[in-house]
Amino acid sequence: MRVFISADIEGTTFTTLWDETELGHGMYAAAAKQMTAEVKAACEGAIAAGADYILVNDAHDYAVNLDVNELPECVEVIRGWSGSPMGMVDGVDNTFDAAMFIGYHSAAGRNGNPLSHTFTTKTTGVRLNGMVCSEFLLYSWACAMRGVPTVMLAGDQMLIDDSQDLHPALHTVAVKDGFGGSTKCLNPALACKKIKEQVEAALKEDLSRAGVTLPGEFVFEIDYKEHRDAVRRSFFPGCRLEGDRTVVLETRDFMDVLRAVQFIL
Repeated sequence: MRVFISADIEGTTFTTLWDETELGHGMYAAAAKQMTAEVKAACEGAIAAGADYILVNDAHDYAVNLDVNELPECVEVIRGWSGSPMGMVDGVDNTFDAAMFIGYHSAAGRNGNPLSHTFTTKTTGVRLNGMVCSEFLLYSWACAMRGVPTVMLAGDQMLIDDSQDLHPALHTVAVKDGFGGSTKCLNPALACKKIKEQVEAALKEDLSRAGVTLPGEFVFEIDYKEHRDAVRRSFFPGCRLEGDRTVVLETRDFMDVLRAVQFIL
């Protein structure tokens, strides 16, 4: 069994402040250690379910967060950014049996995580086909575009509430719940235990029933805090300005949305 994992940091169990997520800050080391622990737990759960190859995309910031020495031997890690529109799931293809997302966080404008955002803090909201658009929504659909079902999501409670109906066989672990600038967090060891258990359970299900069919049309809307940011980005091919601060892209090709993300978010 071949398994793909995309890993972020703002949805790990205790990250609450931006300084915890940024390389070079004194608080970062503990958050990166927990990110590694949660990914390791997911890998162990996958191996227990029969995985013999796991590819992990280190998908936060500079993409050099994970301590690869802590991961099992059957795991390979993508570090850094190639520039591909596949972004946080760069490396996934139709040879993988399942995709999983660890350490993911609520979308821009949502109250479930003090670090809620969708790629940037320059926006107040992002929507895809009228739904609140998280990074999980975008990249789990990118996996679906490649024919790979998403079966596992670990992150904050609001992201899980917003995402539960996106995939028919989705297993979840809420490692924290946010409100305003605060978080209520699981014990780090317990978070890892739950992740391992749910990953194993997810991969032991009938994966042929886990896939989704993407819509035939996509409407991607971004509300910027500053009108000048919206005006500038409205000139990206296919985009238009609506009102003072909203950029809209309509397309039948989901790859157009992923390309736009690289340049206007």
